[in-house]
Amino acid sequence: MSEQVSIYDQIEIEDFTFDEELQTFSYPCPCGDKFQISLGDLEDGENIAVCPSCSLMVEVIFEKEDLQDFIDQVS
Repeated sequence: MSEQVSIYDQIEIEDFTFDEELQTFSYPCPCGDKFQISLGDLEDGENIAVCPSCSLMVEVIFEKEDLQDFIDQVS
């Protein structure tokens, strides 16, 4: 039996904050923490950012081409 994933919202990648040092994207969560997803996860096709403090998840809306600018920043 597969578990149903409940998505809190869909957020465009340009609304996330990118941390070059950690190579992660973050976005404020209603609980006060931040949703997070790594550049590597996005490159691998993952698109669900998870809040470490609560059970909320958001879907990151992006095109593969959108990632190239971020990849260039950390290269």
